[in-house]
Amino acid sequence: MSQAQVPLSLAAIDMGSNSFRLEMAHLQLGQYRRQDYLKETVRLGAGLDAQSMLTEEAIQRGLDCLRRFALRLDGLPGRQVRAVATQTLREARNRNAFLARAEEVLGYPIEVISGREEARLIYAGVARLQEAEQPRLVIDIGGRSTEMILGRGTVPLRAESFQVGSVSLSMRFFPDGRFTAEAFRAAQVAAGAELEEALTEFARHTAQPRWEQALGSSGTVGAVAQILAANGVTDGSITLDGLRWCIEQCLSAGHVEALKLAGLKEDRRAVVGGGLCILYTLLTHFDIDHLQPAKGALRQGVIFDLAERIDPSLLGTGRDIREQSVAELQRRFAVDRAQAKRVRDLSLRLHTQLAPEANEEHRRELGWAAALHEIGMMVSHHDYHRHSAYLLSHVDAAGFSQSQLRRIGDLALGQRGGLRKLDDQLGDDDLTWQLLALRLAAIKCHARGAVDAGAMKLERDGQQVAIRIRPGWVEAHPRAHYLLREELEAWAKVGRVQLTLTT
Repeated sequence: MSQAQVPLSLAAIDMGSNSFRLEMAHLQLGQYRRQDYLKETVRLGAGLDAQSMLTEEAIQRGLDCLRRFALRLDGLPGRQVRAVATQTLREARNRNAFLARAEEVLGYPIEVISGREEARLIYAGVARLQEAEQPRLVIDIGGRSTEMILGRGTVPLRAESFQVGSVSLSMRFFPDGRFTAEAFRAAQVAAGAELEEALTEFARHTAQPRWEQALGSSGTVGAVAQILAANGVTDGSITLDGLRWCIEQCLSAGHVEALKLAGLKEDRRAVVGGGLCILYTLLTHFDIDHLQPAKGALRQGVIFDLAERIDPSLLGTGRDIREQSVAELQRRFAVDRAQAKRVRDLSLRLHTQLAPEANEEHRRELGWAAALHEIGMMVSHHDYHRHSAYLLSHVDAAGFSQSQLRRIGDLALGQRGGLRKLDDQLGDDDLTWQLLALRLAAIKCHARGAVDAGAMKLERDGQQVAIRIRPGWVEAHPRAHYLLREELEAWAKVGRVQLTLTT
C-alpha cells in the first residue's frame, strides 16, 4: 500500500484488564485519521480468582463485548486487524481456553503481549500523536499493570512493566468500597514496593536529567484529569496537590457509592481508589511536578505497528521492527548467521512447495524460526533445540507478542528429534508445513557449507509429500541421506504426514 492509494482501514482491539477498546483508523499522508472508537467496561481483571483462573462470569463479559466488536469489524481482512491482550491474560492460568472461545467469537487471532511490548506500543501511540523531540517519561496505569517508558522523539529508550494497577490495588485495599486513611496509606506502600525498582532507571534528576516532560496515557490518568478539571482544581494536569484533594474527597465520602465528584464516570468509580494511590506514589517517588494527559495510548500504537507491518514506508522506517529484533537476538546469542541464512532461505523455498497459498505472516514466522533456530547453542550444544525453544518462548523481543514467540519456539523445539513432543501443535496444518520445511532444510544444511537448493524438490498431495532428490546427490551426501530416511520414520510415528523419498 502506498500513500497515493486509498488508505486501508486498520483496526486495533485492546483487551485491557478494566476495559476493552476497539479503534479503527487509517493513515493518510502521514496523518492519523480515526474512523471509529468503541469502549466497554469489561473488568476482566476483576474476574481473576485466588488461583489466577478467570471466572465464567468474567469470561462471558469478555465474550459478549468481543461479539459486539465483531459486528463492527465484519468483512475487514485479517491482515488489517490486530487484537492484543495484556496483564490479566498474562496472568490467567486458563487463558488458552478463554482465547480459543474469544477468537471464535471475534473471528480474528488474539495475541497476548508481554509487559515490555505493551510499553513499547503505548509509547508508539503517544510519540506519534503527540510529537516532541525532548526526552519524555510516559506512564500508563492499567487495570493490573503500570507501564513506564523513557523515550526521545519516536524512539523508546527504556520500557518496563510493573504488576500493579487500578483494578488489582482497588480489589486488595478497598474490597468493600470503603475509603479509610489506613487503606490509602497501605495501598501507597504496596504500590511503592512494586515501583521502587524503577527508581534508578526512571529517576528524573541525575547528572543529566533523563526526561523533561511527563505524560500519562489511557484510562486512569484521563479519569483523574477529568475530575480535576471539572472541579476547577487544575486545568487537567495532575499534581500532588490535586491528588491530595481527590483523596480527601474520597475520605469525606467514606464509601465509593457515596462519592459524588463532577467528572467521575460511573465505569471508573470502583477503581478510582487504586488509581489515585498509584498516581500519588508515582508523582512522589519520581519527582513529577505535573503529569499531563497524553493523546495516544496502546490502541493507537497497535494501529501504527500494524501499518508498519503492512507497508513500512508509511511511517518512514522502511522496516518491520521484528526483523530488527531477530537481528539483535542473533547478535546477543552469537548465532552463526551464515548457517542461519542457509536454513532460512531453504526453509522458505521448501515451504512454498508445501504450502503455496500460505499467508505472509506464516512465511515470516518460518523465516524467523530458521534465523533463530540455533540460539540455544549459547547455552549448550546438547539438546540445543530445547534451549532454543525455551529462550524464544520467554525472551522480550520488540514487535513480537508472547503468542507468536511461543509459536516460533515450538518450531525451534521441533526442528530435530522425535515429533511426539509437539503432538498438540501438529493439529495445526499451517504449523505442520512450517515445521516440515524447517526440519528438511536443517537436514540438508547440516554440513554447514554451500547448499544446492535445487537438489531437493517437494511434491505434496493432501497429507502425502514426496521428497525427490536429484540423481547423484545421495552418493555425494550419504550422511544427509541417512538423516532423510530417519525423517521419514519420525513422521510415520505420529501419522500426521506421509513422506516418501525418491532418489
